[in-house]
Amino acid sequence: MSEPLALEGLRVLDFSRLLPGPYASLVLADLGADVVKVEAREGGDYLRFMPPLTGKVSYAFAALNAGKRSIALDLKHPDGAKLAFDLAMKADVLIESFRPGVMARLGLGYEALSAANPGLVYCAISGFGQDGPLADAAGHDLNYASLGGAIGLAGPAAGAPAVPPIQMADFGGALWGLVGILAAVERRHKTGRGGFVDISMTDAVLAYLSAALAPHLGGGAAPPARGEDTLTGGQPCYAVYETADGGFMALAALEPKFWGAFCLAAGRPDLMRRQYGDARLGAELEALFRSRPRAAWEAAFAGTDACCTPVLGPDELAASALHEARRNVITDAAGLRRVRTPVRPVDAPPPGRAPGLGADTRAVLAELGLDDAAIDALVAAKVVTDGGAGGAV
Repeated sequence: MSEPLALEGLRVLDFSRLLPGPYASLVLADLGADVVKVEAREGGDYLRFMPPLTGKVSYAFAALNAGKRSIALDLKHPDGAKLAFDLAMKADVLIESFRPGVMARLGLGYEALSAANPGLVYCAISGFGQDGPLADAAGHDLNYASLGGAIGLAGPAAGAPAVPPIQMADFGGALWGLVGILAAVERRHKTGRGGFVDISMTDAVLAYLSAALAPHLGGGAAPPARGEDTLTGGQPCYAVYETADGGFMALAALEPKFWGAFCLAAGRPDLMRRQYGDARLGAELEALFRSRPRAAWEAAFAGTDACCTPVLGPDELAASALHEARRNVITDAAGLRRVRTPVRPVDAPPPGRAPGLGADTRAVLAELGLDDAAIDALVAAKVVTDGGAGGAV
C-alpha cells in the first residue's frame, strides 16, 4: 500500500471495555490511528476472558483489539490517575464507556481535560446518555434495544418479540460515536478546539427507526405494528421462506419490476398480478419454496433481479464467493482471522495482533518522558503493570 492510511498521526486513548468503545477504536486503528488501550492493572478489559478462548484471551477480544497498544494502570491510585491525565494531554481523541460521572470523579472528566488540552475530542459512550432519568442506570444491549424501540418491532405479530442476533445498540453506539469523533476532529481543524461527544446507545437504536416512525410521528399514520408492516413481515413479497432441504431464502421483491423478475425466474408468471392484497399468496409462496432445495433456488435466481438470496449461516460466511471477493475476512499478525471493518482498505497491511495486558506500558510511559527507574518504581508501587513486549495471542 503506497498511500498512508487516512488517520495516521491521530492519537487515541481508549478507556472503554467490552464491545462499543473497542469497536469504535478498532475502526480508528484500522484507518491508521495509534490507539492506546487503557486497562485496569488487574484483569484488564472484561472481554479478555470471556470464552471461547484462543490461548489466554477470548477470540472476541483478539478481534476487537487487533493493532492496538495496551497500558495497564490503577486509575483509583492518585499516581495512576495522574499518568492517565498526562496521557490525555498528548491525545487527540479519548473514548470512555463508564457510567456518567465516573471519569470526573477520577479527575479525568471532559471539563478538567479540555481545560488543559483544548483540542481534545472526548467521546463518552453510555447506555442512556449523560443526562436524563436513566443516566445512572445499569443495562446491556437488550435493554437499550428494548427502550430504543427495536425489540418492540422484532419478530412475528404473535407471541413475544424476538431477541435480535446482533448487539445493535453496542454497534450503533460505536458507529455513531465514530461519526461524532470524526466530525469533531474536522471541526478542530477549523477552530482549534475539540469537543464532547455524548453517545447514548439507546438513542442510537431509536435513530434506526427514523424512517419507520416518520409517518406516525408526523401525524399521518398509526404507529408501526410488529410483524404487520411491509418491512417487518406484513407482505409475502418481503419475507423469509424455508426450502425443501431445511435451508432458507430471503425474498425482498418490493418493486413490481423485481417481483416480475422473481415470478419469471421461479416459473410462476401467474403470480405477477397478485403481489399485494392477496390473502392466499403467503401460503402459496411457502409451498413453492418448499418444492426445491436451497441450491436449486440459488441457481434459479442467479443473474436475475429477483431480489431473492440464500440465508447464509455463520459457518458459510467466510467461504462465500461474495465475502471472498470483497476480502471481508482478514488475518491479523497472530494468524487469527476476523471480519474486516468496512472502511479498512483491502490493500492495507495485515492488522497487528491484540496486545497483552500492559504489553506496552513501558513504551507508552517512556513516551511521556519517564525513564526505566521511574517506571520500575511505578511497577513496584502497583500503580502500573508491565506486561512485557509482545501480543496477547
